[in-house]
Amino acid sequence: MGSAGLVAAEFAATLDLRIAAVERDRVGGDCLWTGCVPSKALLASAKVAHRMRTADEYGIAGVEPQVDGARVFDRIHSIQQEIAETDDSPERYREMGVEFHFGHARLTGPHTVRVGEDEELRGRFILLCTGSRPVVPPIEGLEEAGCLTSETVWDLDRPPNSLVAIGGGPISVEMSQAFRRLGIEIHTLQKGPRILPRDEPTLVDVLVERLRGEGVDLCLNVRTEKVTVENGTKVVHGTQDGEPKTWGGEEILVGVGRRPNVEGLGLEEVGIETSRKGVVIDERSRTRVPSIYAVGDLGGRYLFTHSAGYEAVRAIRDMFFPGKGKFTAVVPWCTFTDPELAHAGLTPAEAEEKHGGDDVEIWRRDLSHSDRARAEGAPEGAIVVVTYKKQVVGAHILAPAAGEMIHELVLAMHEDVKFDEVASAIHVYPTVSIGIGQLAGEAAFESAQRYRWLVKRSKG
Repeated sequence: MGSAGLVAAEFAATLDLRIAAVERDRVGGDCLWTGCVPSKALLASAKVAHRMRTADEYGIAGVEPQVDGARVFDRIHSIQQEIAETDDSPERYREMGVEFHFGHARLTGPHTVRVGEDEELRGRFILLCTGSRPVVPPIEGLEEAGCLTSETVWDLDRPPNSLVAIGGGPISVEMSQAFRRLGIEIHTLQKGPRILPRDEPTLVDVLVERLRGEGVDLCLNVRTEKVTVENGTKVVHGTQDGEPKTWGGEEILVGVGRRPNVEGLGLEEVGIETSRKGVVIDERSRTRVPSIYAVGDLGGRYLFTHSAGYEAVRAIRDMFFPGKGKFTAVVPWCTFTDPELAHAGLTPAEAEEKHGGDDVEIWRRDLSHSDRARAEGAPEGAIVVVTYKKQVVGAHILAPAAGEMIHELVLAMHEDVKFDEVASAIHVYPTVSIGIGQLAGEAAFESAQRYRWLVKRSKG
């Protein structure tokens, strides 16, 4: 029971429905045990170490922090345990009326699920939310050498002394900065020319410079060929820009994508179609069997905790209030580096490709013009807003609290608010968010200027 399952169960309980939930391992799912919670706890410790190291920039004597890796991981595990015993505990859900069953679940029909060998559950609807797992690439020697993934790294009782991270997505990038700030030598290998390829490139470029400035050995255009173990060090062999090269570390962390958990669920037997992305579903999250829905990572839309929960609620609504469960929402995301990189909708390049013409406008404000960012010593980054016919169709922020700031623009997109109308809302000063209002003010001023020009022209 991960994010989708827990949210679905809690929402269904408010509707006084009879709910049975099946879990084969531990309640909480990836978010609690292998994803959001442990990674953000690690990032928090790493941020403290970085602030100590760079305190001179604020007029305070900086010191090299004495990092106790075991205590850092103890803190992570204690936070996980606290959440497991409170917010995500089976007892809390049982009090809501959720019936918990533990064991492997397998579909036996459009309305039935077998748990283990002997128990069978029957329901009007079935919601599949089995999530996904990390992909381990077929690199020669990697299996023999052993590697860490976003699942297994949290089984350690301390960070490794050195690390080679394979992959340039959010997990690998976040972990690279965190481990480096804790004093760990880190080599990050990305096969393509860019990390975070789905995000706005101009902001990613700024983040890349920040990571390299902090000592992350970020290597692009890398082709990994094999792994060997030499004198206790795990060595990745490959090429960078076509030139042979090697990278070594105590451990290898793989973060190259995820694979949906479709195996062993009895999907084919009941006629449910699957693809590389997961279970094939329609816009209402229904499979080919109308009584069976799939959401979250298994549904293959977005691999985020927040979208999984949203999809789960929409699916439950659709089951019992038909026509209200279509998934049409804008899904934002954030990579929790320092500064954070948040994304919603289209990038400028995507907007130009989709719409083209003069109706696409790009609004940008660098944080070097933000009083608050300068006061905080964080002038790196920018706010980028993409509009089409004055409507916000994309928003991208690189800032210390970008994950908090992005929601104002997501709401504008969701409610079809024109960007210049955002200027009518008073923004608190001094905040970084006021930059959004200032950009919207620029859009409003330009609209007013155009209106004056049209009036003047019409009068001859």
